[in-house]
Amino acid sequence: MNDLLKKRRSIRKFKQQPVAPDLIDKLARAALMSPSSRKINPWEFIIVTDPELISKLSACKEHGSAFLKGAPLGIVVIADETKSDVWVEDTSIASVIIQLTAEDLGLGSCWIQVRKRMKDSSTTSEDYVRSVLGLPGNYKVASVIAIGYPAETRPPCDENELLYEKLHSNKFGNCMKL
Repeated sequence: MNDLLKKRRSIRKFKQQPVAPDLIDKLARAALMSPSSRKINPWEFIIVTDPELISKLSACKEHGSAFLKGAPLGIVVIADETKSDVWVEDTSIASVIIQLTAEDLGLGSCWIQVRKRMKDSSTTSEDYVRSVLGLPGNYKVASVIAIGYPAETRPPCDENELLYEKLHSNKFGNCMKL
């Protein structure tokens, strides 16, 4: 598992090759296996392969979403906010599960934050995505995960660069030595 965590990097350039259907199926199943508080499962997932929709979704933010246009697959992570008060946490966990699964399958991915972001000065990213995908008002958009075969390489995480000072033992301020 540590190797998977070291290798997983945010990939923003993708080969122009559709993601194989069996891999999309594995990603979808992994998303549905994501844990959820009290097994409420408020999350839902929109698997987007239509290039026109992906292009529209790539404009959901002023900055940080344009690279989605080059991805062959986007998974929009949403939740029915009326089902759970911890939908943000549940969708965040699901987004990470999707990204780790993508890495394990030899795919690259990058999280696009939608919740609490703006498309422009008057439109939230969430409202924009909601209109593009026809979401009912009780659904919240957490993220869009761009996925595809990587067209760039990123070095794995270097354990020597980890922020060990962020680890505390038993009480804040007691630095943990590894």
